[in-house]
Amino acid sequence: MYTRTLTSALALLGAGALALGLAGCSAPADANDGGVADAGSSFAVDENTLVFGVVPDSVDTETNYQPLMDYLAQETGKNVEYHESTDYAALIEAAVAGKIDVASFSGFTYVTATNNGAEITPISSIVTAEGQEPGYFSQAIVPAGSDITDLAGFEGKKVCFVDPSSTSGYLFPSYNLLNEGIDPEADVTPVFAGKHDVSVTKVGEGVECEAGFAEDSEVAKSDRVEIVAETMVPGAPIVVSNTLPEELAAQITDVLGEVTIDDIIAAGITSADSDGFRSVFFETKPVDDAYYDTIRDICEKTDAEQCQG
Repeated sequence: MYTRTLTSALALLGAGALALGLAGCSAPADANDGGVADAGSSFAVDENTLVFGVVPDSVDTETNYQPLMDYLAQETGKNVEYHESTDYAALIEAAVAGKIDVASFSGFTYVTATNNGAEITPISSIVTAEGQEPGYFSQAIVPAGSDITDLAGFEGKKVCFVDPSSTSGYLFPSYNLLNEGIDPEADVTPVFAGKHDVSVTKVGEGVECEAGFAEDSEVAKSDRVEIVAETMVPGAPIVVSNTLPEELAAQITDVLGEVTIDDIIAAGITSADSDGFRSVFFETKPVDDAYYDTIRDICEKTDAEQCQG
């Protein structure tokens, strides 16, 4: 039996976020209306294109996002280009430089990007099953059959993290280790796996990593690891660039702010009707900037260098 490190404050924040979340903004259905740029507005490429930025969390990342991008393209009349950053730092850099129009961030990456001047606004977060609220678990894992039974047992071990800018793969794990009196840099041997699925694989093998962290969706796919602790993380935001024409930004908010998989399929996006997409997407629910205040608080308490970019 593993222990949960979910705090009541975080639970209340997650619940309150929906009440404060963005209501679906109404926008004209005519896709051509968004093509005329407002004074001072700008696009990552041009007015006919929306660049959709992501960080690859697994080998299936592009496939997982394709139905959502196809739906966005259909509803806005724009070409939607998939932009895969090499890591979280690269996605932050792209956002700050205005090279993405829409993106799927982690909560940590969103906070870091805005701290560094990125002009972006969170509009929604993906939930993967009916009845869920935005949010997911950062899970502490060990090889199946390991003698390690809690976070205290991570001290002195080779520990897999995902990426220095990952919310569930580094920031929350570091915070929880510090609460156990374990310095995530000095008291363990950190190994950065790069992706959540790779972290799970390495921990399962028990060679490069004797313990580690990853998000719950990837942990659930493996029978070679065991969960010893978990913490709820505010859901990863879909964001829109503030530099887009106001009418187009409102339309994107309307399209992606609160949409179900059934809505996407009904719109004719047949690729959404697959086991693969259903495993990662049920619907989006609105979130706003205040939803990520917990991450800002943890950044302050941990004084994490990564929070400053």
